[in-house]
Amino acid sequence: MIRTDEYGYEKIVAPLLLWYGENKRDLPWRHDPTPYRVWVSEIMLQQTRVEAAKEYYLRFLSALPTVQDLAACEEEKLLKLWEGLGYYSRVRNMQKAAKIVVEKYQGNFPQTEKELKNLPGIGDYTVGAIRSIAFHKRAPAVDGNVFRVLSRISANASDISEPAYRAFLKEKLQKVYPEEGVRCSDFTQALMELGATVCKPSSPDCALCPLQNLCKAKEEGAVEKYPVLPEKKAKRVEQVAVFFIRTPKGIAVRKREGGILKGMNELPSMIAGESAPQEMLLAMGVKEFEIERERKFTHIFTHIKWEMTCYYVSALTCPFPVYTAEQIREEISLPTAFKQCLEGEV
Repeated sequence: MIRTDEYGYEKIVAPLLLWYGENKRDLPWRHDPTPYRVWVSEIMLQQTRVEAAKEYYLRFLSALPTVQDLAACEEEKLLKLWEGLGYYSRVRNMQKAAKIVVEKYQGNFPQTEKELKNLPGIGDYTVGAIRSIAFHKRAPAVDGNVFRVLSRISANASDISEPAYRAFLKEKLQKVYPEEGVRCSDFTQALMELGATVCKPSSPDCALCPLQNLCKAKEEGAVEKYPVLPEKKAKRVEQVAVFFIRTPKGIAVRKREGGILKGMNELPSMIAGESAPQEMLLAMGVKEFEIERERKFTHIFTHIKWEMTCYYVSALTCPFPVYTAEQIREEISLPTAFKQCLEGEV
């Protein structure tokens, strides 16, 4: 159940736009914000900090400067460009969407909410970002930063994960957006910027906030009480045995056949049970081998935590494709979970 509020959201527009004009960061995706560039940046930023995303964004746009380039890109090259960002299904969906934009829309992104939402991997938030930032439409883009700002200024204690509450806030914003034009772009980015740089999840800089005199949570002295978050569920823990297998011809890398990261490259791995690593290697068809050492790693996914033991193995032969260290560095994409096992090895 959500708690509606009568907060006058229209009063935040002018001070927020003034503040943004004076304080916005110089970010690469804010230069020439075409629909393609906005889209790429927003997909990257969904799970990546701004500072970390800059390098990935510039590398990606350098290699694939247009939607046509993305549509035509070879999968292994695409995954290598995305390496380190995780959530590889997102870049695969991006390529599916790019092919539709090229084939159905002649390389021009559609501007309507319905058409954009029909593209693979594009949800409400990304639709709003593209329409407001690139097309200058009155289209709210409400992400975690924006939810936090709006929940605090209105002191609304609704659970932020509730779809009805998100829809309520989106509707409220829709009504106060500037008229169509560049100010729509500025307002969307101003809300994002405020949440990212001032109205932070913890230790917000209220003294620097342009909305401090309009903020009910600050008035109550309870800023960090908002937004109300759902109770976190404990992550499932899996024990994973990973094998760094070096042969005279190269290092073993194979495609994952199932489970999380299905279809991605991996160092051969298995969910660890009671079998010894030697038994697991034999079961995978590796023969004439020696386990030289082992190292422990941890990798956290959204709902799963991997506690990993990586065994470093020398073998005469193995049944998996092998690649040179240079190929793995330059051409072969590996998810971060496995890439950490390569440190000091390639």
